[in-house]
Amino acid sequence: MIHLASDNPEERIRRAMLSLEGLSCGDSFGEQFFSMPFLESRERITKRQLPDDPWEFTDDTMMAISIVHVLRTHGEIREDRLADHFASLYDAGRGYGTSMHGLLSRISQRGGAHWEEEAGALFGGKGSHGNGSAMRVAPLGAYFADDMEQVVGQARRSALTTHAHPEAVAGAVAVAVGAALAWRSRKSIDAMGRREFLEAALTYIPESEVREGVEAALLLEPDTTAELAGALLGSGGHVSAMDTVPFVLWSAGGFLDNFEEAIWQTVSGRGDMDTTCAMVGGIVVMRTGPSGIPEEWIQRREALPRP
Repeated sequence: MIHLASDNPEERIRRAMLSLEGLSCGDSFGEQFFSMPFLESRERITKRQLPDDPWEFTDDTMMAISIVHVLRTHGEIREDRLADHFASLYDAGRGYGTSMHGLLSRISQRGGAHWEEEAGALFGGKGSHGNGSAMRVAPLGAYFADDMEQVVGQARRSALTTHAHPEAVAGAVAVAVGAALAWRSRKSIDAMGRREFLEAALTYIPESEVREGVEAALLLEPDTTAELAGALLGSGGHVSAMDTVPFVLWSAGGFLDNFEEAIWQTVSGRGDMDTTCAMVGGIVVMRTGPSGIPEEWIQRREALPRP
């Protein structure tokens, strides 16, 4: 088991659970708009009308629960155990990506020990560069927030369990780093500005299209709207790490002190709304703490199973 600079298992798991709470609220919130007819969702977002409850969460939350479970049990990512847990919680009705349906079914049949072979075989042996590795990883960044080297290394391991493509790895690293940076920013009364947040994240993101997207986010004018940022950077319309994660970091970095505003801004960017809101929620709550999430949102979201 890994020993961290602040080696307090209870504190680390509390951080992971806090991130999971923010992630699941963002996920379930965004999913309601994603499932609505376009014109209805646009009107509700413009007027900031909450969706009707209950807010059901998606695969984003289900897979994040598995990450928290493995961290609670082992104190680190163990790919075979993580693959097995992903498969055990698999629910076809939760909106998993097309490739994940087959992958998790095969892992369920063969066992988690075959994760590397199965994940590596996707997409002609290139592996998936989908945003699934990034959507679930914020609690890991929270858990390892005391040690940025572990944030990067453990995020990579969590990604490779299902997403072997380097872009998916870069996306997972970026979101995990974002959650860790948000937590570490609590040492200061004032939150980082968007530029400072993006520049800090770039320190850890490997060379990739994801990194190039975050660099592009730095060039956007301060008054850029979320809708325009989503159109320019990509907000998950292609369900790839490259067209999702840069917008997520842009959105989170602009509203680190306001969970509710961060999620409304993120959903205004359209695209893969459950997933972008899940990532932003898992990051921003690490700065705001649990009180940042409106109590009404927690009540509307379906109850979380214990990791």
